[in-house]
Amino acid sequence: MILKVLSESSEPLGSITIARELESHGVHLSERTVRYHLRIADERGFTRPMGRGGRMITPHGLQELNSALATDQVGFIIERLTLLAFQTTFDPQRGTGQVGINTSLFPKDQFKKALRAMKKAFSSGLCVSDRVGVAAVGEKLGDMVVPEGKIGLATVGSATINGVLLKAGIPMDSRFGGILEVRNGAPMRFVAIINYAGTSLDPSAAYIKAKMTRVREAAVTGTGRVLANFREVPAPAKPLVESVLAQLKAAGIGGVVLVGEPSQPICQIPVGLNKVGIVLLGGMNPVAVAEEAGIEADNFCESGTADFESLVSFWDL
Repeated sequence: MILKVLSESSEPLGSITIARELESHGVHLSERTVRYHLRIADERGFTRPMGRGGRMITPHGLQELNSALATDQVGFIIERLTLLAFQTTFDPQRGTGQVGINTSLFPKDQFKKALRAMKKAFSSGLCVSDRVGVAAVGEKLGDMVVPEGKIGLATVGSATINGVLLKAGIPMDSRFGGILEVRNGAPMRFVAIINYAGTSLDPSAAYIKAKMTRVREAAVTGTGRVLANFREVPAPAKPLVESVLAQLKAAGIGGVVLVGEPSQPICQIPVGLNKVGIVLLGGMNPVAVAEEAGIEADNFCESGTADFESLVSFWDL
């Protein structure tokens, strides 16, 4: 929890501030106890003293934060998606408000190469939006602070669609993330799935690291394997869903692959009674292309929200 508090700050924090922040998370520790744990974190390379008793989290600390307490994180992704949907305030008619984002941290010296690689995904539409955010060392993207030696890139996530539909009164059930096989530009079937409610890992980040994607091939030839998500909505809401999705597309947020028919399978996935299946592209597909080109990044899916108006067109980079 101490590492989590530090990861969400762009400034060094002392034990007094950390203790107060921990209380807001339901963890009650004295300042002396916090200092004791900070010394241990320093010894393990998770934190770095910055003067006047302040600490900053290190890249090694971020890795530890990502790996620790795996059993406590089962179901974390579905909870995170639900939270981001609630926090999304994007108004597609005005083009303003908060959208859910994913954050990727690239090595500074490889960022331009990564951008060149990602052009294929953005130009072919294998993304949720061509709006992105860029942050330098010490700046924040969502809940993430960019560490030394890195440049942060934020991509719009499909949780934004959940949020806009929620604000329109349409509940959306996020079932799983997976790898969608595409042939000649048409979606065929899911070849791998990870249920959100039963994992401590984000499916997109896991598939990217496992090198299971073929997003560049899909962008260039129309045949490959891309990151996608599966959602369900109540069947009576389908006309309203299609109307909202059309508004989102006009506002620059797409990523919808298919909207099914009531109670009918979609991409070989069975759908519940009186439900409609929806297949959405994963927001991390452009990053997957960079990873396929050998440019590794630290990826944090569902990393928070950003003001849509603060994002820039990828092509302006």
